[in-house]
Amino acid sequence: MSDAAKTAVSAAPVDQPIDEKTVLAKYKELQSNCNQLINKITELEFDRNEHRLVEDTLKPLETTRRAYRLVGGVLVERTVGEILPAVTTNKENIQMVLDNLQKNMEAKQKETSEWKAKYNIKTQQEAQAMQRAQQQ
Repeated sequence: MSDAAKTAVSAAPVDQPIDEKTVLAKYKELQSNCNQLINKITELEFDRNEHRLVEDTLKPLETTRRAYRLVGGVLVERTVGEILPAVTTNKENIQMVLDNLQKNMEAKQKETSEWKAKYNIKTQQEAQAMQRAQQQ
């Protein structure tokens, strides 16, 4: 959405009608934001699961055993005792970020559905379903 359209949406008073293009542009922007959050959450869940797998693999091993960790594209030799706490901390940090993103996504989805209801926006699938229902 262009800066002018964003300004028109945010600057328009609540009781003043907004043109159809602005309403649809705002709705598409909200949907796009939701999709971006979902993609990021999916990516972080994959990373968290990888960290969990590494953590579960390293836990039963001796802390003095040699292990390798990929740091900035370079494979670094360490011990299990050095790597395991770092992997655990990273996994916990990823989980905290995931929790925040999920809260943001829920808020954005709520905002999107409220916008959709407020302006009676129907997707093409919903419109087709309504037409079929009316024809029967």
